[in-house]
Amino acid sequence: MKTKAVRIYGVNDLRLEEFELPALKDDEILARVVSDSICMSTHKLAMQGTKHKRVRHDLTKNPIIVGHEFCGIIEKVGEKWAGKFKEGAKFAIQPALNYQETLWAPGYSYEYTGGDATYIIIPPEVMEMNCLLEYNADNFFMGSLSEPVSCVIGAFHAQYHTKNGSYIHTMGIAEGASLALLAGVGPMGLCAIDYAVHNPHRPSRLVVTDIDDARLKRAASLISPEEAHAHGVELVYVNTKAIADPAAHLCGINGGRGYDDVFVFAPVKPVLELGDALLGKDGCLNFFAGPTDTAFSAAFNFYNVHYESHHIVGTSGGNTDDMKESLAMMASHELNPAFMVTHIGGINAVAETSINLDKIPGGKKLIYTHKNLELTAIDSFAEKGKSDPFYGKLAEICQRNQGLWSREAENYVLENAPEI
Repeated sequence: MKTKAVRIYGVNDLRLEEFELPALKDDEILARVVSDSICMSTHKLAMQGTKHKRVRHDLTKNPIIVGHEFCGIIEKVGEKWAGKFKEGAKFAIQPALNYQETLWAPGYSYEYTGGDATYIIIPPEVMEMNCLLEYNADNFFMGSLSEPVSCVIGAFHAQYHTKNGSYIHTMGIAEGASLALLAGVGPMGLCAIDYAVHNPHRPSRLVVTDIDDARLKRAASLISPEEAHAHGVELVYVNTKAIADPAAHLCGINGGRGYDDVFVFAPVKPVLELGDALLGKDGCLNFFAGPTDTAFSAAFNFYNVHYESHHIVGTSGGNTDDMKESLAMMASHELNPAFMVTHIGGINAVAETSINLDKIPGGKKLIYTHKNLELTAIDSFAEKGKSDPFYGKLAEICQRNQGLWSREAENYVLENAPEI
């Protein structure tokens, strides 16, 4: 059968094409993709092309389908998997396969598997590694967001702490302690705030910084200090832009002490060095943001590594258990990642959006792969709606949902947006 998909051929060479999928093998699954969320990692793939570590082919000869945060419906199940997967079932995929110690992943490594496509063939290793996950919610977009949510969950689990005289690492953030999220009101930072407040293993004090008042105001409206207080967390938002000594100021908020856990959400040298300066005794710094500069570095106080037991971790994606946790918490309404979505579009918008993602403000760009829609910000629906009833209706729906994307909005797009 034919599919329409965005494939990468080289640096910033992404093309929307229609082509024939090969015949389905007994150990494969045919799936219909419904939604995909464009990740900054796909932008990095566009920037690096064949040099990206997850690319396994010469892209000029074997272009791959981009997109790895996707959700859809199983269309046909190969004989090998007939007893495990059902046609018509919704699915999400954990792209970090960890298959035979490779970095292979949907959206980076496969000619016929990626999120920015109408139909795909899922290879056997996805099922063998238990990375094809059942998704039971009444929408698709949260299934697409489950992968980025799992990245945050994995980062929280990767933190560790010790006790004097012991070499045992206690995994996870320090419960009932202090946590700082630096540059923490982007889409992934918002997810981290949500998880820090609503998961059972939470801090008692959470300080979130940025240098943009509008972004901080939006974050506080979505996850308020009052909401956090109801869950036993003191939540403080801080604009550090005009503060002469941000380390002293932020430690002052924490009673003059350093923080038990610090997350850095921007690959910016001063932000990373501020994170180092904020660490308290046995403090753990999580460098969450993935840089594109392979020589990126920053100063780190090794005196404090030796005498104050400071340590650093970094994670690149979550594992399957993290994704299962994200799906479960969304299904139980403990997490609501809808606030991550600030733009929607159709598959026709993928190439340009992926290439220019670092220049487009806002949070997650959600793509409906069977639709032909220009990338459009949710907060511009009302203005566009003055001349286009389609966006006028979307504006009404989003206004009823606190300005957020929702199942109702998704259903309207799936039923009324033009097909590609």
